[in-house]
Amino acid sequence: MSLRARMGVAAGVAVALAVVAVAVSAYVGTRSELLGQTDRSLSNIAGQYVARSGWLSGAGTDGAPSGPFGGGAQPGPGAGNAGALLGGGRGSQRGSVAGDCDRGLGINGPPNQAFGGARGFVQLVTPDGAVCRGTSETSAIPVDAHASAVARSGQGRYYSDMHVGGSHIRVLVTGLPGFGALMVALPLTTVDRALASELLLLVVICAAGIALAALLGILVARTALAPIARFTRQTELIAANPEMLDSQRLEESGGDELARLAHTFNETLAALDRSVQSQRSLVADASHELRTPIASIRANLQLMRDEALLSGEDREALRADVIEELDELTALVGDVVELARGSKLGGPAGEVRLDEVVEASLERARRRAPEVSFESSIEATLVHGEGDRIARAVGNLLDNAVKYGSDGGPIEVSLWAGVLTVRDHGRGFHEEDLPYVFDRFHRARDARGKPGSGLGLAIVRQAADAHGGFVQARNAPDGGAVLRIGFGEPIELEQPAAGSPALNGP
Repeated sequence: MSLRARMGVAAGVAVALAVVAVAVSAYVGTRSELLGQTDRSLSNIAGQYVARSGWLSGAGTDGAPSGPFGGGAQPGPGAGNAGALLGGGRGSQRGSVAGDCDRGLGINGPPNQAFGGARGFVQLVTPDGAVCRGTSETSAIPVDAHASAVARSGQGRYYSDMHVGGSHIRVLVTGLPGFGALMVALPLTTVDRALASELLLLVVICAAGIALAALLGILVARTALAPIARFTRQTELIAANPEMLDSQRLEESGGDELARLAHTFNETLAALDRSVQSQRSLVADASHELRTPIASIRANLQLMRDEALLSGEDREALRADVIEELDELTALVGDVVELARGSKLGGPAGEVRLDEVVEASLERARRRAPEVSFESSIEATLVHGEGDRIARAVGNLLDNAVKYGSDGGPIEVSLWAGVLTVRDHGRGFHEEDLPYVFDRFHRARDARGKPGSGLGLAIVRQAADAHGGFVQARNAPDGGAVLRIGFGEPIELEQPAAGSPALNGP
């Protein structure tokens, strides 16, 4: 399934769920309201009937009011009220309740529909279980265990739904102390009809809402994904035509997430273009630099084919020249391979004692150039990185200083706060060369006659970048070049225990 389809389905389902939730809430609310109205009508009918029958307070033998429909005029003893409820008048005795059931409850006349219609249906359940109802009533409300318990105790009140003889009714059962329980019913035909009509309407609305939600979801997904579709077409075009990498970019407009995505992708394309151009430049420059030693070796080998015509001195000079060119070619290939590693750590990184690396590099430099004077001030320093790349960078800095600055005085090497500084007393850099000192194959005018490939300082910068560090080049005020390099934040060294040898200090 495509992203557009998934977004459309998700939006449609979300809206559909909202529509269904609203419909269910509307149906439940309407049903609750209609049942509430029916319950209030049941309560009013029961209260009116009891009041008409003369039983207002449900007084017992002590005359204390306790009825569920409120107080009023105090009637006589409870036996007189029983007779009134049963239609027998004030003089009936409490013990004649069961016998008076035959005379009905005083609700005579034909009902306008099943269970009394709007006027309701009333029946009395006596404490001994007898059922009394109007003389013209042909139906009866079933008396369950709950209603019998209320009749026996004369206490309690509850509502319930019933289905009797094909009629759906709502029943109120309320206790009458001393007389049993009064059961009042109203048919729910009108309520059911209204709910059925509303349910049909809500189903239609839900179906239409879901269909509209699906349509709108598809439209929203199509509109929202239109820029992404455009981005996809452009990226496919760039992928199919890599030559367009330097000219094709995504359109950036606005400040929303899609604009940020386009900006980020454009930055990625620019970085990729820089990387491709850098690789192309490296290959082109390396090819150019390789031509010179290869051509020299080829010419010398051609001359050596006629070595019988050459003197012994000429043959030795040719051999020495071939070996020198091969050494230069080997160094150039090694530098190119080092640069091809890029500015990322390629091997396992660990804790490196930078001061020990500098000391070892200084020792090698002294052996190679015994005529050069070195002055060092080295602080114990611990960094995180690749030891071989750090050693290669430090060695290149010292070699550069020996090659171009050893004529004017000593080479000063200091390591302080994680920063290595190498200062010579030579001619320094030309001002126009300073921005390009660490570029690949860049060689100043004064250095073009000296051996080297022009990759040494480029390797230094790449090693610094790989460790999250920096490189700087400047001229000292009193002459000479100053090169500085850092390999990231130094790690704090543990203090040596008392009596242990101190680390190398400045």
